[in-house]
Amino acid sequence: MFTAQSEVSNPGISIRCSAGRGSPLDTSNEFRVPIHTEQFAADPHRVYAQMREQFGSLVPIWLAPDVPATLVIGYRTALEILHDPEHFAADPRVWQRDIPRHCPVLPMMQWRPNALRSTGIEHARYRQATVAALERVDLHGTHAVVEEIALARINGLCGLGRADVLADFAGPLVFDVISALLGCHPDIGERAAVGMAMMFDTIDAAEGNALLVEALAELVRRKRGRPGEDITSWLLAHPAGLDDEELVHQLVTIHAAASEPLTNLIVNTLLLMMTRPDFGGEVADGAVSTRDALEHVLFYDPPIANFCMSYPRQPQLIDDAVWVPAHQPIVISLAACNNDPDIVGGDIRHNASHLALGAGPHMCPAPRLTHLIARDAIDQFLDALPEIRLAVTPEQLRWRPGPFHRALEALPIVFEPVPPLTVPALRGH
Repeated sequence: MFTAQSEVSNPGISIRCSAGRGSPLDTSNEFRVPIHTEQFAADPHRVYAQMREQFGSLVPIWLAPDVPATLVIGYRTALEILHDPEHFAADPRVWQRDIPRHCPVLPMMQWRPNALRSTGIEHARYRQATVAALERVDLHGTHAVVEEIALARINGLCGLGRADVLADFAGPLVFDVISALLGCHPDIGERAAVGMAMMFDTIDAAEGNALLVEALAELVRRKRGRPGEDITSWLLAHPAGLDDEELVHQLVTIHAAASEPLTNLIVNTLLLMMTRPDFGGEVADGAVSTRDALEHVLFYDPPIANFCMSYPRQPQLIDDAVWVPAHQPIVISLAACNNDPDIVGGDIRHNASHLALGAGPHMCPAPRLTHLIARDAIDQFLDALPEIRLAVTPEQLRWRPGPFHRALEALPIVFEPVPPLTVPALRGH
């Protein structure tokens, strides 16, 4: 499927193969589609459909002003790329040589000594340490932690009759759960969460990156002196012998995969239940499980919409039709690929073929943990407040701009006030 071209005079500009094949990616930059704007965030699926009609599976885009990339919106093409790290390496160091330090997407894409941004032996070393630490997480114990945190948050809201699901429930809950899993004191966790949000929003992203790295470095220093039963301590103890910098950047990956994505998965799923009465009703009466609702969101509107970057070492011929340049980002549109007309159709319940958690050697290493936290949080919320409804029309909801995530600014709801809960009331889904 992929063929390398041995010579290129200027990567990213007018690359042609000897057979005369060209690429829409090589045309004037005026044809590139910006995916960092408010207009894109307001209705990305409409834009994906227009992209597909105009370009096919590979789309020339602007990730940020003056940052060109290729967006993959074909499911089968994405799978080929994700499973071919030899041709589509995750290491961005050649690309970032020419990227200004103030570039708003650089902190989300830059090289770090971790599994997400490495290849070969180093990738294997970092991945083994991260997977081993995550596998030590007690899922039953995590269920109890989520239940306790959710109950406390809900009891602070249930008598009010209104709330912002994002600010009052999902965001604080995920913050507390991550802090517990990482063994992170709230003062560190708060700085890390703020920094990560700034990076996803690509607003003051360099400052956010510095805030995140500094906070996690302090966590590593504390855990070296006083380890505990937590992911940070288990990474410290792993035979890979990670140094402090490496430890910090394994934690960056874990935090990036958990904080914003998990918060938005909870919020987007609750939005689905409120705006699709048929779907929400089925969940409420037990015909559809919370797990199925989560899978629906992961298929059709995943919280990480465009990610899984790679950087070809040489120009590559994709789908026997399109050349992509060397050392320019290729970004997988997880949202668009999941909605590819070539694969959409049928019942998606109990179907985990979506790409929301990636695929190949860089796939999310803890899908069960992710599902458990989101499912338990939603179950607790709906048990306490089963009659929630939007406080505004769906059209009034605002989506945060940024090329990577699918994230609301707020999710305001109203409901009939209820007494505080005194005992857990698990839904059994």
